[in-house]
Amino acid sequence: MTLSNSVPSRPPALGHRRGWDTLLAWYFVVIWGSGFLATKTGLQYAAPFTFLSLRFVFGLALLVPLVLWRPPTWPARGRELWHVIVAGLLVHALHLGGSHYAQYLGMSAGVTALILALQPVITAVIATRWLGETPARRQWLGLALGLTGVALVVWHKIDLQELGIGPLVAVFLSLAGMTAGTLYQRHFCPTVDLHAAALIQFAVTLAVLAPLAVVVEDFVVHWAWPLFGSIAFLVIGASILAVSALHTLMRHGEATRVTSILYLTPILAVALEYLMFDVAPSALTLAGIAIACVGVALTTWRSVPRVGTPD
Repeated sequence: MTLSNSVPSRPPALGHRRGWDTLLAWYFVVIWGSGFLATKTGLQYAAPFTFLSLRFVFGLALLVPLVLWRPPTWPARGRELWHVIVAGLLVHALHLGGSHYAQYLGMSAGVTALILALQPVITAVIATRWLGETPARRQWLGLALGLTGVALVVWHKIDLQELGIGPLVAVFLSLAGMTAGTLYQRHFCPTVDLHAAALIQFAVTLAVLAPLAVVVEDFVVHWAWPLFGSIAFLVIGASILAVSALHTLMRHGEATRVTSILYLTPILAVALEYLMFDVAPSALTLAGIAIACVGVALTTWRSVPRVGTPD
C-alpha cells in the first residue's frame, strides 16, 4: 500500500484559523501604522502623559459598560492578576509613554519607526534564548531584509542632529516596553480573558500616568474636535482592538513570525502620508517597501508538509 504524494488538504479548523489570523494581522498593521498620524494630531492639543490619561479615561468609559453587560472571566488568582498588571504597564504605560515623549521631544516619526522596527529582531533573539523557539535561516534572512527595507523607507526623514539623549532614552524605553510586554503576556497570561485584561490594564496605566500628567505637565488640555477624534481612534482601534489582535496572534503563532508584521507599519504610514498630504515616495522609499515586504513574507511564510512514504 502506498500513500499519495499529493499535498494533503488542511483541516477545516486550521485553515479557518489561519484565514482569521491573516485578517487580524492586516488589521493590526493598518491601525498601528495609522496610529502614528493620530498620535501626531493628538499631541498638538495635549502633552504625552495628559493625552494618554485622557485616552485611558475614554477607554475605561467604553469598557466598563461592556464588562457589566457581558461579564468576562476575571483572573482567578492573585499571581495571574499581577502578571496582567505587569504586562499592561509594559505595553501601555512604558511603550506608549516612551514613543509619545520621543516625538514630543522632537524625534521624527521616521527615526521613531526605525528604532521601534528593531522589535522583531530582539523578539527573535529572546524567543531563541528563553522561549525555546528556533527561527529558521529563512526567517533570520527575512528579519534582516525587513529591517533593511524599513530603514530605506524612512531614510529620507532621518536627521541625525535631532538625536538628543532625551528622545533616544524615551524611544528605547518604548521599544523595551512593547517587546517585553507582548512576550510577558504571552508567557505568563496565555489564557487570560482579553476583555478583563484590557480593563485591568487601562485602570492601572491611568493610575500611573495621571499623577505624572498633573505633576509634570499641569494637565493642560486644548480642547478641540481633532483631539477627540484621535483619542477615539487610538482607544477603540488601537488600545482595545489592535492590542487584542496582537495578543491573539501571539497565542496562535511563533513570536518571531508574529512580530515581523510590525515591519509593515512604517510602509502604511508612508502610503497614508501620500494619500493625505500628497507626499510622493522616492525611488529609495519604494525599493525599501519592496525589500521589507519580501522580508515579512520570508519570516511569516509557512510551508505545508508533504506526506508520502512507502508502507
